[in-house]
Amino acid sequence: MSLPPLVEPAAELTVEEVRRYSRHLIIPDVGMDGQKRLKNAKVLCVGAGGLGSPALMYMAAAGVGTLGIIEFDTVDESNLQRQIIHGQSDIGRSKAQSARDSVKEINPLVEVILHEERLDNDNVMEIFSGYDLIVDGTDNFATRYLVNDAAVLLGKPYVWGSIYRFDGQASVFWAEHGPCYRCLYPEAPPPGMVPSCAEGGVLGVLCASIGSIQVNEAIKLLAGIGEPLVGRLMIYDALEMQYRSVKVRKDPNCALCGENPTVTGLIDYESFCGVVSEEASAAAVGSTITSKQLKEWIDNGEAIDIIDVREVNEYEIVSIPGARLIPKNEFLMGNALQDLPQDKRIVLHCKTGVRSAEVLAVLKSAGFADAVHLGGGVIGWVNQIEPEKPVY
Repeated sequence: MSLPPLVEPAAELTVEEVRRYSRHLIIPDVGMDGQKRLKNAKVLCVGAGGLGSPALMYMAAAGVGTLGIIEFDTVDESNLQRQIIHGQSDIGRSKAQSARDSVKEINPLVEVILHEERLDNDNVMEIFSGYDLIVDGTDNFATRYLVNDAAVLLGKPYVWGSIYRFDGQASVFWAEHGPCYRCLYPEAPPPGMVPSCAEGGVLGVLCASIGSIQVNEAIKLLAGIGEPLVGRLMIYDALEMQYRSVKVRKDPNCALCGENPTVTGLIDYESFCGVVSEEASAAAVGSTITSKQLKEWIDNGEAIDIIDVREVNEYEIVSIPGARLIPKNEFLMGNALQDLPQDKRIVLHCKTGVRSAEVLAVLKSAGFADAVHLGGGVIGWVNQIEPEKPVY
């Protein structure tokens, strides 16, 4: 459905702006009026990572007048495969500052506002209130629900994107005109059910595919042109090179934007989504060891069976000496339990400790009372014991 322009046009375009945006100006659907609206727009990008990188760069190039960047992280070498707004010389720098510098290099006419902090319940309403539109480039469910709820409560639209391996999704959520994120996903998936990009990987160029779609939708909303993805979920399969669109209807029973909402303010999103399940948290209490403890056990020849619950491709990148691979899913399906030794102590580990905690809960319920898991996972091991090994 067509929607009215989100912002009013600016008073004028300068001669420099007319030259810079000439290829927009000669498009009838954009023209002077649409470009003036872009100039007058204030857009906040949540995250300057995989999706935020192309989104910020193309919004800057398009002439969005004010760009806000909320980002608390620093640039890591593993980011450079997909987060193209950063470069080799930016490693260790603030992502927000690195992104700002790239945006200003692309278009010095754009005003950039930095929010170098973690988005949370205490700041989200104040930050969002200063912008016309939100572009969500987050990669965790807790922040996605926070972004959605704040946008609905403030009556603001936002453009959402999601990426994983070769698959991407995008939509526009605007409760005033259609569904919100909770209409599509009323509940967060169980902890550990959906791996993050850090656990499962993502094709770098997929970020550009979905990020550019997000910018396309942002431009349409700001200028009031075309048919925005309100009420539609766009799904992209990069391996099969297929796009498909699925209708998403507003849920009258939605807890947030439905006829009788039960969520009328911000909630505890970490608890709502869960970093790990209650069972995993309980299992890990008193059964979590450090990398130094594990190194001592190995050096002392303790009777232990070190089991890596990651995936094969992760194991091939880096592994702990003596560890054998049994992916987490094998435990969840029950296939791995019969192969576990009864005369050795089981030591589980994954990348950071989340998946191994989930498996630990399975083992505890199956009677392996003395099983433990490695806090910090293989990342902690490399940082403390074998810093010469690669991390991912």
